[in-house]
Amino acid sequence: MKIINMKKYFLLFCILTLALSSCRKKIDDTVFDAAAQAVVDDQILLDYFLLNGIPKPVKDPSGLYYTIVDPGTGPKPTVSSNITVEYHVYNTDNTEVDQSASHYFAPLDGLIDAWRIAIPKIGKSGTILLYAPSGLAYGPQGNGNIGANKVLLFKITLQGFNN
Repeated sequence: MKIINMKKYFLLFCILTLALSSCRKKIDDTVFDAAAQAVVDDQILLDYFLLNGIPKPVKDPSGLYYTIVDPGTGPKPTVSSNITVEYHVYNTDNTEVDQSASHYFAPLDGLIDAWRIAIPKIGKSGTILLYAPSGLAYGPQGNGNIGANKVLLFKITLQGFNN
């Protein structure tokens, strides 16, 4: 009797697994291609530089473009530092989509990749402009009023940090 009950449960498990996996395939029909998106984002940035008369900024191996406006002074933060910054975020049509209402304090290792890559390049009171492909910003999920796969521009001034 126990073997029959076990067979029923196993059969039920198999049926549920098949049903759920077939639903999953329908959800996953559109597969995100990060490499293809990176190519699109890079072209958006190159067009932005040309359209706005911006000399091509430095390009990090990650695909992040940046310009150090002011290198700041003293030591530089590390990825494990807690940072205080003032920032502005823009779309490539130059509309502002976010800014710090006051100074922002956070562990750098918990922030988006673009910030983790760039902020350690400046010291206290330094300012950096980031031209971030979507994969180094908020990616395919977006964030709040920032849509999916948006290339973003950041102006960040490092107010201070501690380790």
